[in-house]
Amino acid sequence: MWVTSMPQIWDEEGVAKGAADAVTPAPAAAMLSSLAGWLSRTIQPQPPAPRVCGTEGGPPVTAPRVRLSDGRHLAYCESGVPKEQARFKVVFSHGFTGSREDSVRPSQEVAQELGVYMVGFDRAGYGQSDPNPNRSVKSAALDVEELADALGLGPKFYLIGISLGSHAVWGALKYIPDRIAGAAMMAPVVNYWWPGFPTDLAADVYAKQEVGDQWALRVSHHAPGILHWWMEQSWLPTSTVVAGTTPLPNRRDAEIRSKLKADGTFQHKMEQATQQGIHESYYRDMTVMFGKWEFDPMSLPEPPCPVHLWQGDEDGLVPVLLQRHLASRLSWINYHELPGTGHFLSSVPELGDTVLRTLFG
Repeated sequence: MWVTSMPQIWDEEGVAKGAADAVTPAPAAAMLSSLAGWLSRTIQPQPPAPRVCGTEGGPPVTAPRVRLSDGRHLAYCESGVPKEQARFKVVFSHGFTGSREDSVRPSQEVAQELGVYMVGFDRAGYGQSDPNPNRSVKSAALDVEELADALGLGPKFYLIGISLGSHAVWGALKYIPDRIAGAAMMAPVVNYWWPGFPTDLAADVYAKQEVGDQWALRVSHHAPGILHWWMEQSWLPTSTVVAGTTPLPNRRDAEIRSKLKADGTFQHKMEQATQQGIHESYYRDMTVMFGKWEFDPMSLPEPPCPVHLWQGDEDGLVPVLLQRHLASRLSWINYHELPGTGHFLSSVPELGDTVLRTLFG
């Protein structure tokens, strides 16, 4: 029988990270620790080596790329007005399963009117950007900074993140706040183990997920070293998000996903995102987003720039209750809740225009 309750949140000294003062380690966390140790001693479940773009046997490089200080490359895609003519320069961080070609989808008329240059990029390990075996929230922010510098976006630029890609925005607000002119997050994924969430609230919404998603996140947090092995076992409960089978309460979301799966777009996007290895893209995303962060976003000081957050109240992937709590803890967050709206915000009519007009004040 699978244990489906949320593992209690605790640090190395056993001090609670939520509302309670101290908790006992949960059976699920203890089980994962034991399983990870056993696997490392016996099976040693190492993920396959990545098929790096541009190397022998790897996918070809077809997109423009910049070279980072550590030798990695980031592939990017530009849109909007020419950079030299732009009033506003925006870096866009795509979500889980996304790519450099994603954006907030503003109308061409509004992009031209405002003078917006936007660059999306394949996050590390996705598409045609080199993998980073040391990926973290901090490295995501520093990749954004290096991309902006390589493209000559100036001392300050705007940053937009969508869904899981918003961890780069949180990282930027922590590690490079002076470089950000303004930031927006659209349906940003949350980490249930952030200390600022009350334990009972986080546990309640966590338990409402599909059992496979609960376990995928547990492994990502408590035993990231075996996530690839876990996700590849058909007999274990694994992520419905990866499979594209998560129940979606919002009608628009459900219709969009059905259409994407029916016409092959869902499969094509997955193949492109994971062409260098699903471990380097999807699974590293999961261990970074749901792992142990170096900071709690709800403890960040007010940054020297405006920050906006958009969230649908019918989001089936990111619990609106946790987003409301986060926004209530951070008085400097400009929180925009969209009634009758789900997770796929880039498909909401005219929302992209609204995000840009709001972000630029």
